Amino acid sequence: MRELRPHLRDADELLDRVRRQRDAHGYELVYVDDDAGDVAACAGYRLADFLAWGRTLYVDDLVTREAARGRGYGMVLMRWLEARAREQGCEQFHLDSGTHRLPAHRLYHRAGMGITAFHFARDLRPPHA
Repeated sequence: MRELRPHLRDADELLDRVRRQRDAHGYELVYVDDDAGDVAACAGYRLADFLAWGRTLYVDDLVTREAARGRGYGMVLMRWLEARAREQGCEQFHLDSGTHRLPAHRLYHRAGMGITAFHFARDLRPPHA
């Protein structure tokens, strides 16, 4: 997760955020390990109901360790997440991805996903002194 979220200071901050999101929104973490038993890829997701989409599995985080990329771990997670969405009665399966993450976009297209919206954002934090 550090490769995807380098702004998090350390494992304690990551765990604190995961626990808060789990408690408030049902956030779950899943992973795929490699032949050596190390985490190769992980994903964080939540189930929610949206006016626009109905019951949806929303992927907040999805990353494959740089050293493990190109070996199919990301697709294993994508297929698992889609199956989880179906078993939970979801009508939709969604994720956002940074515009600079082109290799990830290729994975999402191969998994049958399409680009359906623009995501707009504004940073509300005060500028650094």
